Order: sequence, then C-alpha cells, then structure tokens
Amino acid sequence: MYHDDEQKGLNKQIVINFSHVVAENTPKGLAAQKFAEIVNQKSDGKVKIEVYSNGVLYSDDEELAALRRNDVQMIAPSISKLSDLSPTWQLFDLPFIFDDYSEAKQVFTGKIGQDLLSTLQEKNIKGLALWSNGFKQMTSNTKPLLYPADFQGQTFRIMPSEVIKKQFELLGAKPQAVSFNKVYQSLERQEFDGQENTISNIYSKRLYELQKYMTISNHGYLGYAVLMDEKYWDSLPEDVKQLLSDAMVETTNWIWTQSKMMNDEQLQQIKNKSGMRVYYLNDLQKAEWKKQFNSLYQSFENNATKQTLDIIQQIKNIESKK
Repeated sequence: MYHDDEQKGLNKQIVINFSHVVAENTPKGLAAQKFAEIVNQKSDGKVKIEVYSNGVLYSDDEELAALRRNDVQMIAPSISKLSDLSPTWQLFDLPFIFDDYSEAKQVFTGKIGQDLLSTLQEKNIKGLALWSNGFKQMTSNTKPLLYPADFQGQTFRIMPSEVIKKQFELLGAKPQAVSFNKVYQSLERQEFDGQENTISNIYSKRLYELQKYMTISNHGYLGYAVLMDEKYWDSLPEDVKQLLSDAMVETTNWIWTQSKMMNDEQLQQIKNKSGMRVYYLNDLQKAEWKKQFNSLYQSFENNATKQTLDIIQQIKNIESKK
C-alpha cells in the first residue's frame, strides 16, 4: 500500500504540526485527532501529525501568519478568517445562507467548496478540505433573544468579520471582535451581554455557566478550512501527498456526520445539566430577523464579484430543488 522501500518519502519520519484553537472534545478537535490517527496508521508511523489544541501554539488571530512562516504546517481556521485572503469567503457569514445541515454539506464538500479551496493557491496556500462544526446559536445573559428588538443595546462578542458585525448592528446590538480563546474570560468579566456560537463550542467552553438564555436560531454556519502552506505541501514527496489527501477525505466524511451528532447530543446535555433556558426561533420570528437583514443581503450582492454571485446562485439552485 504505502509501505515500499522504493518510496523515498516514507524512509524517514515526517512530523507535521497541526495547530487549532478549540477544545479536543469538539468536532474540529476530534477531527484533527482522527486525521492524525488515520495518517499514522496508513504510513505505519512514518508520517506523524502532532496536534496542538486550545490555541496553545497560536491564537486564531496568529495562526495564518504562523502557517506562512512555516512555524506550523497545518491549521484549520474558521471560514470567516479566509475573507482576509479573498472577499468571496464572506458570503458564508451571511445570515441564513443555509437552510439546513444537508445543504451546508453539499456546498462545502461538493464542487463549490473544492473550487473555492483551489482559489487559495493564488495566496500560496493549499486548501485540503472544509470541515463542519455546525449551526450557530445566540446566547445572552440579559434576556431571551427572539425578536430583533431584543438585541437593542446589548453588547456581543463576535468573530472578526465585517458581515457578522453588520448583522449585529442591524439587530441594534453593539458587536466587538474578540479572539475565541478569550470568550469565556470576557463573559466572566461581564464585558459582553452575549455571543453567538455552535452548541459544541458553548458546551466545550462551558459558556452555559455564564449565559442564562440561548436561542436555537441556526442563523449562521460555522465551518473550517484545513490549510497547509503551498510551499511546504510542494516539498512533500508525492506518496506522502497522496496519503494525506486520502486520510483527509476519510476524516472529512467522518466529521460531517460526527459534528451533527455532537451538537444534537450536547444540546441535550446543556438542557439536562445547566440552568440555561433554551428557546427555539419559530418561522414568524425568523422572518422578522431576515427582514432586518435585507439591506445586508442587498449591499453584499451589489458589491460582490461575479464568482461570488455565481456561488450564491448555485446555493439558491440547491435550495430550489428541495
């Protein structure tokens, strides 16, 4: 298989450092570990993926620069972070861009996702895959968030993203970007009233200890791009590249199933074990939110490139076939 003395790439151990910022017991944390195990198995230990979780090496603000310097060989930043490289990626920060999980999976693991990853080559970055965490939910320590008026004047921690910032401003809130690793500390110090995140991040970071209310809004989707520096990738022997690609396909298929299961299970855990009150956005309330975002959708499309508009149309085509 991948064990052949003629294959120069596997004659000595190759160590690839993989840095990410979330906990080990999250979809991304488990996927990184799974990938490491598959690579170790396929290469008989001759390729080793060293996984560093919880931002111990680099924060989410630092990891892309570290990748470019080859201080780390693999990262998996949230897709929002890629908008610094190309504005097209911003479209995935638009509210309600996906109707459901299967649609997100179809876009991220299909041709749209692959085409987008290939554009990163222009920035000397090798895009390996798009992974899933899940839908984002709203939390607050002040009041339930069911109508746009409920956001009025509240302060929110957000990821760095102009599109996300605009969403919260349109809801009447005051958003501020803060690194993921500082979220718990910021909420503990009451620097913010609320934040948005996936169930798995709310659960693994124990944000339910600091927030009284959660709305299951599914208003945004949190995905990750698994990246390598193009120069480092090119330096690897062909057999190692193939091995890594095969392991990545296997891991990606696994995480898209695992992440949905984890979010469902951990929501139940939050309901059972914490005092957090959980609310569900109904269709009427969701329509109110979407109405509030109309100007954002319009301005985004007005300023979008042809490539971005084509992708938006492809997503709409997927929705229309349901």
